[in-house]
Amino acid sequence: MMTQPAPFQRYLDLAPETDCYETLKEQFVQLFPCFQGMEEEKTTIVHPPYAWTIKQIVGHLIDTERVFTYRALRFARADTTPLPGFDQDLFMQEANFNQRPYHELVQEFMLVRQGTIEMFRTFPEEAFEREGNASGFPWTVRQLGRCMVGHVRHHWQIVEQRLAHA
Repeated sequence: MMTQPAPFQRYLDLAPETDCYETLKEQFVQLFPCFQGMEEEKTTIVHPPYAWTIKQIVGHLIDTERVFTYRALRFARADTTPLPGFDQDLFMQEANFNQRPYHELVQEFMLVRQGTIEMFRTFPEEAFEREGNASGFPWTVRQLGRCMVGHVRHHWQIVEQRLAHA
């Protein structure tokens, strides 16, 4: 029995669905209109105690989805080479998300998610239970898909809270 990737458990808890392919698709349909409807001027404000703008959150979601999709591909293809973690704060330091138009970031996020969905669609059922190690923790491909869904849900909840108090 695999142990859970502890630091990521909160994201897994937000995505209890077992069919991560269907859930990735449903989230795309349900959530992306919410991201698209945001006004540009609201996307560059930092709302304490948070340190990132909404543009930066969307950029972070793009980066993280790419990293987790790569991990899922490697494990689905039975590559068990341990994969390193990544420093989200270093990524943010080197990104230019605040200088980009918000609608471009949302478009990029949509394209990245569409690629993720298409990749998960092609996996045979047995690939979802294949295991690997990333960031020092054991994962299955299914857990990586669920984590992507939960990660977006987590950050969308924060965005909703910020906008409600703006």
